[in-house]
Amino acid sequence: MSILSESPEVEVRERRLLSILSYEGDAEGLSAGSKAGRLGCPGRLYSQCSDCAEGCAETMTYHVRGAAVVSHAPVGCGVNVSNHNILGRAVSEARGLPTHKVNMISSNIVEHDTIYGAAEKLRRAVREADRRFGPRAIFIQASCASGIIGENLESVASEMEEELGYPVIPVYCEGFKSKIWSTGFDAVFHGLLRKLVQAPGGREKDLVNIFNFEGSDQFIPFLHKLGLRVNYLVPLASLEQLKTMSQAACTAHICETLATYIAGVLEERFGVPEVKVPPPFGLNWTDAWLREIARYTGKEAEAEELIKAERRRIEEPLKKLREQLRGRTIYVVSGDSFAHNLANIYKDLGIEVIGLNTLHHDQRTDSPGQPDTLGELIRSCGNIKNVTVCNKQPHQAIKILLRLRPDLLIVRHMNLTTMGLKLGIPTLFEGDANFSIGYDGVLKMGQRVIEALATKKLAETIAGHARLPYRQWWLDGENPRYTGEEQ
Repeated sequence: MSILSESPEVEVRERRLLSILSYEGDAEGLSAGSKAGRLGCPGRLYSQCSDCAEGCAETMTYHVRGAAVVSHAPVGCGVNVSNHNILGRAVSEARGLPTHKVNMISSNIVEHDTIYGAAEKLRRAVREADRRFGPRAIFIQASCASGIIGENLESVASEMEEELGYPVIPVYCEGFKSKIWSTGFDAVFHGLLRKLVQAPGGREKDLVNIFNFEGSDQFIPFLHKLGLRVNYLVPLASLEQLKTMSQAACTAHICETLATYIAGVLEERFGVPEVKVPPPFGLNWTDAWLREIARYTGKEAEAEELIKAERRRIEEPLKKLREQLRGRTIYVVSGDSFAHNLANIYKDLGIEVIGLNTLHHDQRTDSPGQPDTLGELIRSCGNIKNVTVCNKQPHQAIKILLRLRPDLLIVRHMNLTTMGLKLGIPTLFEGDANFSIGYDGVLKMGQRVIEALATKKLAETIAGHARLPYRQWWLDGENPRYTGEEQ
């Protein structure tokens, strides 16, 4: 069965990957249960908070150079556009690229539109985006409102594409469609594969696709040492880069959760091999990642020399960091595979990972042989005893942290940092998915951990003045009804 569905909409992760939102146990139990496909709980009986697939989609669509976005939604769904605009400008300037400005318009669905339809309003918004921004492609993002009233985005997109003479790409990222927010990434990639990616006119042997979130370019100069060029996708890429991604020598990704769907399709449909090892977090994974990329680009000898040189260079500073951090414990809260990536770094620093909290878990991958970062983490670090799948539910995460009391909490999402500080636990925010990759990434992470541990007194002071909104019966008891385990 083909990975790329002929349907305009990508299949949600609950069905495609058997993704789950709740689990409590150890790493080996999660891995074994996933391989058997027998873990249940795609949802939970009680949810304190949530995110949205449209929010995940916009992290990609807002940052395509030469394109515009029409959010077919109430205006409130565009609340993050200013944050993305600031981030896009900052990151593009840091990477030496022309300043990026988010080109987004909301169709502003209101109550009247939910009764009589908003197709004409969508057409006007697309024409206005064309007039205002002069793009060479437009993404139309669905929303809960447009999905509930059954708007025919496909028809409007085809009609406007014919009128404007360039691609108009529907992205079916309705928030209610999937409880797994990462389905929003898949929706964007599905739209790109349907409407934008072109059949290869040839193969560029020194070009490597790397799919990642928006961030710094730590891996680009790293791969330049092998004489390779990097096609950084999707944020801040041009339409030309997206159209010609099928010509690369191979495809790698920094986060398994983000990009295995499009990497699998590029291999199946266009013959671009996927780098099927975990991303370069920690020394052993960095070695393997470099060797696999080198295998597809004919750079095996250069890779071995680079690995030896980098290992020698960091040997002494790494030894000093290990001496300072020996005996420390850490707890990681992050998206599915990125939590595994971060955890793999700490073994090199001599820090014990006493627990992981991933926001969801995919029980299988899109194609055979794709990276199994959880399985690789177990092989690399052994069984982690306290593993939880929990989609940002503070009522559950607070209890876990009170029970384990790590020396340090590390989180991928900024709004989770307050959890640790309210409990007196120093907390480190790992917002840039690229910052800790490679050999230097291990050293940088070690130094940041030392700096974070130095804030222990501040965290304790904050905890002394913070009041948790939970009664003692909840903090003391086991309540499977509210964590999803009852399902």
